[in-house]
This record gives sequence, C-alpha cells and structure tokens, in this order.
Amino acid sequence: MELGVYGLSAKATLGPVDTARLAELAEDLGYGSWWCGEHVVLPSPRVPASPMAPEDPILDPLIHLTYVAARTRRLELATGIVVLPQRNPLVLAKQAASLDVLSGGRLLLGVAGGYFEQELAALGVPMSERGSRTDEYVDAMRALWNDPAPVSFHGRHVSFADLDAHPRPVTPGGPRIVIGGHSPAAFRRAVARGNGWFGTGSSPEELTAHLRGLELAAAQVERPAHLGRLEINFMQINPVEVDAASARHYAELGVDRLTVYPLPLEDPDDAARFLERHADLPRS
Repeated sequence: MELGVYGLSAKATLGPVDTARLAELAEDLGYGSWWCGEHVVLPSPRVPASPMAPEDPILDPLIHLTYVAARTRRLELATGIVVLPQRNPLVLAKQAASLDVLSGGRLLLGVAGGYFEQELAALGVPMSERGSRTDEYVDAMRALWNDPAPVSFHGRHVSFADLDAHPRPVTPGGPRIVIGGHSPAAFRRAVARGNGWFGTGSSPEELTAHLRGLELAAAQVERPAHLGRLEINFMQINPVEVDAASARHYAELGVDRLTVYPLPLEDPDDAARFLERHADLPRS
C-alpha cells in the first residue's frame, strides 16, 4: 500500500511557495501520490448542502497539478475528483494528455458524476444527465487518446468525426482513469470503465461496505480486459488522523493508495506537521 496526500490545493495551502514546499516535503517523506478535488462555482450565500463556503479558495486541479509536476519528480498527480459532466471532454482530454506528457506519465485522472445540483446547473448540466454524460465523456476521451486517426465518436452528448489531437499521452492507453463515488451506479462505472476507484469514509469498516458494493457491481457488469485489476484508492475523513492499526487494516483490505487529508488547511505549517506524523504509517 502506498500513501497519498489530499486537498492541498485549497485555502491556506494553495499559494506557490507553500505548494512547492509541501509537495517537495511529501515526496521527500515517501508519499506516492498527490490528490486534489474541484469546485468551479459555489452558491453565495452558502446553502446547507454546499461542501465549502463560497469564499473558500480552491484552485483548478489541472493547473494546480501542472505546477506540482514541475516541482516534483516521482509523485503521482491525481484528481480526486474532476466533476466530469461539467467539463468539455475534448478540452479535458487535451489538458490531461498535456499534463501526462509534461509529467512523464504521472497523471491519475479521477472523475465522477458530481452531486451538487447548483454547481452542475450553473454549468448547464441537468442532474438527470450527469451519469450518462460521465460514461460517454470517459469513452470519448479514451477514443481521442487511443484510436487511430481520423478519430470519430458518436454519442448522445458528444459527437465528432474525422478529428485528431496530439500530443497523445505518453501513458499507454492514456492517463489511468479513477472513478469516484459510493452509489451503485458509481461502483458499476468503476468496474466497467475505471482503472481504479476512489472513495472516502471514516474507517476500515466503512471501506468494507464499499468493497461489497464493488463486488456486487462486478457481478452485474463486464470489466474489459484492457483495464486490468481495479485499483482501490481510499481517503479517511472524520477522523482525519489515521492510526497504525487502521493503516494495517486498510492494507489487509487491499487498498493500493491510502490518502490522508491534513484538514482544516488553515495553516501550512500544521499541514506539514500532519504529513510528517503520517509518513511512517504501516504500508502492509
């Protein structure tokens, strides 16, 4: 099991000096991956369902990870997650391929359908279409990365013919796509379309329930052979502190990347101390 760090593209940790310091520290401490999420817009004033206050700053994940790529050499660069249906899949495919090239193949492209209706609506995406758009956009991006020219794709939400886009990613097959979410639909999407799955929870017991959901999905949908084994990525929240016993349990459950989240992100020095405390967690 590898360790990853999440969320340092927001609030007090997002400036260039602190980003460089924390990313280099994470790499020096042996963390294997650096994860960030996204919100394009948030309602103002805040509504109860909003995950963040409207004044809480959070960087665009692809731009943030490009900066981190330039300051590191080994860290995998992961989105956890991009809200895929509110993105143009051709533009995102170009951005992801570009970052994959510039980072030497270190991108993990985590995507999900999203859940926050106000944000999706502001970007022109009906809640009723978020799942079908997510599935179709994954397929369209992979076509641009992999199909021989001229590339064509015809779906309900995106359709194009006789196109090509270069540079192609340096990662064979394109950046690995990680599917986030805990719903039955998200589990099926991870099995059918994801190189990996990304989830959150408060304990190894909560992860066990998610793994049962993935097992049920695997009995319902076919997994293409080219995707290989489904990688399991998990982040513990509430509590954010992970103890050694829990880390061992996560490893026993087959977690590939255990991601820690140095909340509350109010002080970069606190985040650094959090990374130092968790760097020696058991990996097996």
